[in-house]
Amino acid sequence: MAKLIWYKVLDDEKQLHENRVMTVSAGTHDICLTRFEGKICALDNKCPHQGGPLGEGSIENGLLRCPWHGWDYHPCTGKVPGYDDAVPSYGVKVEKGVVYVAMEEKAAHVATISDVMVETMIRWGVNTVFGMVGHSNLGLADAFRRQEEKGRLQYFGIRHEGAAAFAASAYGKLTGKPAVCFAIAGPGSTNMYTGLWDAKVDRAPILALTGQVATQVLGTGNFQEVDLVQAFASVAAFNHRVQNNSRHSELMSLAIKHAILKRDVAHLTFPDEVQVMPLPEELAQGPENRMAILSIAPPEESLEQALNLIRKSDSPLIIVGHGARGKMEAILQLAAKLQCPIVTTFKGKGLIPDHNPHAGGVLGRSGTPVASWLMNESDLLLVFGASFSNHTGITDKLPIIQVDFDPMALAKFHPVDVQLMGEIQVSSLLMMKKLGKRNAKNRLPQTAERWSIWRKEKQRRLDELRGKGLGAVHVFDALNRKAPTNAVMCVDVGNNAYSFGRYFESKENDFLMSGYLGSIGFALPASMGAWAAVKGKRPVLAVAGDGGFAQYMAEMTTLVHYNMDIKIILLNNNELGKISKEQRSGGWPAWKTDLSNPDFSEYARSCGAWGLQVCTLDEMEKGMDALFQQKGPALLEICSDVALL
Repeated sequence: MAKLIWYKVLDDEKQLHENRVMTVSAGTHDICLTRFEGKICALDNKCPHQGGPLGEGSIENGLLRCPWHGWDYHPCTGKVPGYDDAVPSYGVKVEKGVVYVAMEEKAAHVATISDVMVETMIRWGVNTVFGMVGHSNLGLADAFRRQEEKGRLQYFGIRHEGAAAFAASAYGKLTGKPAVCFAIAGPGSTNMYTGLWDAKVDRAPILALTGQVATQVLGTGNFQEVDLVQAFASVAAFNHRVQNNSRHSELMSLAIKHAILKRDVAHLTFPDEVQVMPLPEELAQGPENRMAILSIAPPEESLEQALNLIRKSDSPLIIVGHGARGKMEAILQLAAKLQCPIVTTFKGKGLIPDHNPHAGGVLGRSGTPVASWLMNESDLLLVFGASFSNHTGITDKLPIIQVDFDPMALAKFHPVDVQLMGEIQVSSLLMMKKLGKRNAKNRLPQTAERWSIWRKEKQRRLDELRGKGLGAVHVFDALNRKAPTNAVMCVDVGNNAYSFGRYFESKENDFLMSGYLGSIGFALPASMGAWAAVKGKRPVLAVAGDGGFAQYMAEMTTLVHYNMDIKIILLNNNELGKISKEQRSGGWPAWKTDLSNPDFSEYARSCGAWGLQVCTLDEMEKGMDALFQQKGPALLEICSDVALL
């Protein structure tokens, strides 16, 4: 016979009146506690028909009525008059007014399908989850809980599933490894869609795990039923439903392998009953002997074509995109040999510090006059890990050598003179080795000269104030001087992002943004992903406009809940300023872009964070100093002039 354990469920029996019911907890088990005919009784809280919570029911005519479908049970025995079905009842004792309920000792946990799949996930190094627990993912959530209690996983409960996907996307962009976004069936899963597309188009590995309604009701129009495999078909490179007879550890391994190698979205959905099925005869897997070495060299013929172009060039320019992250050491060596500058795409901002003699700043719409001038004065472009987006504006009127490991990225939008399909680091080192001695122009003095011209121009712009708030140049000039040199900086979209690319001069920073998707609201949830990735080893900063911040402002409570040491710079101009500008540029009047905003600094304080609003230069200088002195989440709201970009 199983051992009985007595649980205290009520401190004072007087809290339960005659003919009343309430829900109490005995360990992890919910109990329906009743007082009937002067006696306190305990029944299982779950109605056996639809699972209705009997503790929310009522006693009518001497019977306990289920609140969901009106079935009647005896309040103490749990029996149903005239029928054989019944609700289990438990022993009750009252000592000095304290109520105790007797429950059989809980059996040892039996490993489930969820357990083996989460164990496999962790062995692959995927140990960070952003998500929301709900009724259709409880079995999988419990597997996460057990691993977190062992210290092998960090789980962050968010306020909106879209924020979970953006956080996981940012984590993947920064580390090259997938994090998990996690949601219930139906609306929780569809809420993640935008963040998943952000990861997909920016080539960031990400793993989406979703709950699903029970298999037996799929296709019947059940509550919150959405065919998630079909719904995710366009966004996920790997997309499967977990079944009771799947090869479960293999399925998780393949999902993670697809995410890492394809730098794409992998999605697994777990029907409710599958999550808690006992573990089949299957062991968890890891990546051992499952991942190929990716140091791929370009074909000899293509390499020789590239070297011939370089030897003929007098003024080459290197352009690096986000794909060159982690590969810059070899590229910098090549630039030193060529004595040429390096400019970046906006997504590649920070890959070379702006005070490096080779740095030419950001190219394109979010860029500097330095970078555009250097490109226009070049006779050859060496492009590493960039995608040739319209936003960047890499000219196709100059000879181009493009280096990328993905053949589909090579010459994607137009022909290029030489396509080098190979890993960037390997290709750069091979160029160095085979190039030999080269007598060409040293372009570094002219690079320094162009920076001098641009910095003088920025200094002149600091004098521009109209009494309607601070200009972007004032904000980013202060950030240049005060932001931590090695901060991870998460940028939103809109005028604040364009100005960031133009005015902020990177040091040892990494920058994360919603590049190809350009999704408003990215910065705040992305900063959560960055914070989880750096684990306190680097500062994390989010830069957003009022429109973007308001999209996910509830996540301020997430920052407070987990004491995320994230600093937020919020430019508030009470307008969707970028959209107003586009309307006027297209010949339309600005329309429906004005905003009614709260005091965001007061909102931050109401969430439990530090918050301050500043509207003058002197206030901003002092406020930014105070911001970076705070421990924990903090927000500096800056009144900004929409016209001073």
